[in-house]
Amino acid sequence: MSLPQTVTSGPELHSPKEPAKKLQTPPVRGPWRASGEGAPGTRHEDSWPGLGTFRRAFSRSSQRASGQAPKEDLGLFQRSSRFLSRSLRRARENGSTADQSQATAVPGVTHNPQVPSRVMDGGGRRSSAGVGREELEPEAAQDKSVADLITERQLLAAFEQLRQLEGRLVAEKASHSFQEDPTGFARRAMDVCLHYDGLAAEIGAIVRETLGPGGVDSATLGELARTVRAEEEAHPASPADGDFLLTPRRWRQHWEDAVRQSAQERVQQAGAGAAPGAAEAEGASGLAQRLAELGGVVRSDLQKVWREVLPAYSAAGFPAGEAYLRAFHGAVAQRLQELAQDARGCEQLYVLLDWAVNVYGSPDFLGVPDLTLSMEPLPPLLAPALWARLESDYTSFLETKVTSCFDSILQLEQSRWADMEAPDVLQGLYHTPLSIDVHMLVAEHVKVAGAISAELEATTLSICARALGLFLPRFAKAFLESKAVSEPHLGANINACEELRTSLLAKFPGTFEELEKPLVAATCTFQKRLLQGLQGDVQPLFRNLCTKAWLTQDVLQPLMDKVVAFARHLEHMAPLPAQETLQELHRYVVREYLAQVLRPRERFRGEERVRSAQKMGIDAQAIGDTFQGLGSEATWLDQAIPCVADILGETYKDDILRHLETLIGSYPDIRRDHVLAILALRRLGRRRNQQLLQHAQGLLRAAAKAGGSGAAGGHVLFEEIEAWEPREMRSALLPALKRMMRNLHPQTPWLRPGGRARREAFRAFAGECLGEAEAPFRTALQGRPPCPPPVRMGRMEYLF
Repeated sequence: MSLPQTVTSGPELHSPKEPAKKLQTPPVRGPWRASGEGAPGTRHEDSWPGLGTFRRAFSRSSQRASGQAPKEDLGLFQRSSRFLSRSLRRARENGSTADQSQATAVPGVTHNPQVPSRVMDGGGRRSSAGVGREELEPEAAQDKSVADLITERQLLAAFEQLRQLEGRLVAEKASHSFQEDPTGFARRAMDVCLHYDGLAAEIGAIVRETLGPGGVDSATLGELARTVRAEEEAHPASPADGDFLLTPRRWRQHWEDAVRQSAQERVQQAGAGAAPGAAEAEGASGLAQRLAELGGVVRSDLQKVWREVLPAYSAAGFPAGEAYLRAFHGAVAQRLQELAQDARGCEQLYVLLDWAVNVYGSPDFLGVPDLTLSMEPLPPLLAPALWARLESDYTSFLETKVTSCFDSILQLEQSRWADMEAPDVLQGLYHTPLSIDVHMLVAEHVKVAGAISAELEATTLSICARALGLFLPRFAKAFLESKAVSEPHLGANINACEELRTSLLAKFPGTFEELEKPLVAATCTFQKRLLQGLQGDVQPLFRNLCTKAWLTQDVLQPLMDKVVAFARHLEHMAPLPAQETLQELHRYVVREYLAQVLRPRERFRGEERVRSAQKMGIDAQAIGDTFQGLGSEATWLDQAIPCVADILGETYKDDILRHLETLIGSYPDIRRDHVLAILALRRLGRRRNQQLLQHAQGLLRAAAKAGGSGAAGGHVLFEEIEAWEPREMRSALLPALKRMMRNLHPQTPWLRPGGRARREAFRAFAGECLGEAEAPFRTALQGRPPCPPPVRMGRMEYLF
């Protein structure tokens, strides 16, 4: 560390002609020089100034020293000059009132401070000069001056000599004896001031050198501590009269200021070569390197303080640990604030926050197990307002970064789809890297945010949840629009959504609950697309049911073979979505089968109807066994086809009501149209149909009041089966009605083909089959003669 140059006081300025060997005071480290030593007493016989000239000389000396000394040392000179001037002024005024004769003995001091020094006689000058030199020079036994002691850093000895001189000056002032030679008194007082200031400057120099490359030995540090304590004991409080002499020098405060300055210089050296604003250009790696250098400097300095400096101070009874800790803490805080101004981007902001919390704030920051850095008495490293701003900026950049990461994940998936890569099978399940990528993305950001603060962790979780919720629909849409749609890929995506749903909700409860809906929606989308592929393959096979060939052939087996082949893909899916898909497939098969039964391509009568009912029972058993073997848990579907078959094949008509009650009780979503269609297939007659229909309507109303809707329990079957529409019913019944009209008795003119009655009869017949009012039919028959041949009417009743 470079030391300040030597500065001499005003009254002791040496002539350039004087040989250097006459100077007894060696150069010292502080911005000062003792004025009462090193020159003979006769040196100033012709040039000893008055008090005003002395003040101007001291002022010029202080101005010259200002270009060389640090600011705090210059302040010491200025304070010393100001206080000394006031002290001399008060002493001179008190002395003039006490003894006017002594005051007039030195007219140049009392009346005109600007009078040249020639007005003083030589004897007086020699006496004052001699006194000053004798006072500051050591006794014969010591052989060293105050300046020499300070130079050799014997601070306590130097202070003791200064304290003795100060005591003599105080005694002279109290006795007013200084008025015989006020200029000499002022010179000696100034010498004391300068030596005190030099001693304080030497304390600052020692503190600055303590953490330097060479360091300072423990003896010097102990000497410094004892000197500071001795000064505090010698000057416990300011004098009541405000005198400069005996005023507390506040060296402890000066020592603390020097410690802060030393820490500030050490911290600023870390990364000092970087230009302002370089952090933005360097990026996160450059900022991390600069913070690492900063941490290394602070760590090494504090280790040195804890191991070498503090023991030396503690031995002298001088606590120094908290001062050093606060000094470095404040310096680091200021340095981080400077770096925060240039931090840009999510990475740099995180590096800064992470270093402040997890590196500097770590208990093992010092790197030694037996040394810990306690932060309890220290203020926050970053001000709350600055911390809030950094967190806000970090979360803003994080939202953009997380969205960009999800975009990258989608691009990776699209590249795999374009390459037509088949999904892997891990532990028996279709696998896609989607879930792993999302888990790593969320876990990484949440972990690093949680290491900084709980609030930032919660904010990061919300950001990731929102971004994932927006990503899922985009991912599903992009996949369904690609050419890679297949059962394995669909199964892999369903597994990924299920894994995300279970793991994220379990790991982060309460935060990712809002993700359950988009995840379930994406899973349902993939399941629906998976079933659509099978439905397109098996739909033509359903058209072979309820035909003449169906009665004699096993047309259901090819359909079930496709179902079994499709179910093999479900074995590589997660259990829950696989079971849901299998149950949906089971429901689809039963539903489409019933749709073909209720809307047959060919209508059966008599024996064929009975055989069709028996065939339906066989098919129902085959469907149930197949899905039971595949693991379907939708056992509620097993009664649908047998109930309809029992109604169609029941020979004892009174038992049809019982089968109808079982059907409506098992499937409350059945509608009146479905009941009409089943009764039309059974061909029971108008009156019995009406009775059964009225009873069925009562059961349906009771089920609706009880809230037994199939949709409410998730059991929806008949609701998705379309019943006959009016136009379809008209087209289906028209051929039968024409045949009926041709077979009627020719003597019934009101039923002749083409007549009005024929149209009314057709309307009434169709209306009854559709569940409409039968008033038009009754109106058509009202007032007409009865049909002569009862056989013909019986045949007509049979048709109804």
